[in-house]
Amino acid sequence: MHRILFIGVGSIGERHVRCFKATGRVEAAICETRDDPRRQVADRYGVRDSYASLDEALRESFDAALIAAPTNHHIPIATRLAEAGLHFLLEKPLSTSLDGVEPLQKLVADRRLKAAVLYVWRASPALSAMRDAIRAGRFGMPVQLMSVSGQHFPFYRPAYREVYYRDRTAGGGAIQDVLTHAFNMGEWLVGPIDSLVADAEHKVLPGVEVEDVVHVLARHGEVMACYSLNQFQPPNEATITVHCERGSARFDMIAQRWLWADEPGGSWHVEDFGRLERDDLFIHQANALLDMLEGRREAPCTIEEAAQTLRVSLATLDSADNRFKPIQVRPVTQGRH
Repeated sequence: MHRILFIGVGSIGERHVRCFKATGRVEAAICETRDDPRRQVADRYGVRDSYASLDEALRESFDAALIAAPTNHHIPIATRLAEAGLHFLLEKPLSTSLDGVEPLQKLVADRRLKAAVLYVWRASPALSAMRDAIRAGRFGMPVQLMSVSGQHFPFYRPAYREVYYRDRTAGGGAIQDVLTHAFNMGEWLVGPIDSLVADAEHKVLPGVEVEDVVHVLARHGEVMACYSLNQFQPPNEATITVHCERGSARFDMIAQRWLWADEPGGSWHVEDFGRLERDDLFIHQANALLDMLEGRREAPCTIEEAAQTLRVSLATLDSADNRFKPIQVRPVTQGRH
C-alpha cells in the first residue's frame, strides 16, 4: 500500500482520491485549505488523515504526493515537495508559465525523485495501441495531423464561472484547460510542435471572458497539423487523426476506440476497446503511476514532455492575442516523445 498525500480536493482532486483508492493500492491522506471540502471528501471516501495546510501535512511521512491545486500553484508546491525529498505527481497542465520549471527539473534529477504530469488521455488503451502502430511504421511516415474536439462545457462543468476556469492567470480558458490535452496527445503521437499560428476568441460561454473557440495551425517538424476546439456545441466529441504516407489512423476519445484505413476508397476498420466510463481512464492512469513509483515503468508523461506542451500553450496564447502572430516554439531539450 502506498501512502499518498492528495493536495487540493476540488473536482479533479476528489476524482483522483476516488480513483487511486479504487486501485486497492493506496492509503489516502488529503491536504485542503478550505474546511468544507476537506471534511466532505474525507467523510465521503473514508480518509482518516486530513490537513488544513501543507506545513501540517509535511510533518508526516508519505510515499508520494499528488498536486491538484490551482495551476498557478503547481511549481511552488512541487518545488517544496522535491526539496523535502518526496516523489510527486502533478495534475495537468504543468504551470501557467515557465518560471521555476528548469530549477524544478534539476532538483528532481539531483534528488533522483520520481515525478510525472497527469495527462489522462495517455492512459487510454486505444490511443496507446494507435501510437504503437504509427511508431512501428505500419502506415508509413506521418504527414498530417488533425485534432477536432468540442462539447457543451456548461453541461459538464456547471461551476466553470466560479472556479479557476474564468481566469487565465489561474490556468483558465479553453487553451490551458482543454486544448493542452490535444497538444500533449499530438506531440505524443508524432513528436514536438516547433511552430504555430493561432486564432482564439470568447464567443458564447456566459459569465466569462476567456476564449471558448480556438483554431491552431502547427508544425510537428515535417508533419503539418491543425487543432480545432469549441466549448458550446451540443455533442461531446474529440478525435485526433494522423494521415500517413500509406494509411490513416484516428482516435475517438468518446468511444474509446481507434480506426485505421489503408486502401484508397476503402472504409475505416475499427479497433474497439470497449466503452470506458470517465473514472476508468483515471483508474488506468492511477495504476500506471503507482507502477512508476514502484520502478516497474517510466513516467507516462515526464516533466520535460509537459514543459514542451506548456511552451506550445503559451505560444498559442501569444499568437492568438497578437492576431495570428507566427510563433517558433523552443524545442524540447530533454525527455522523450
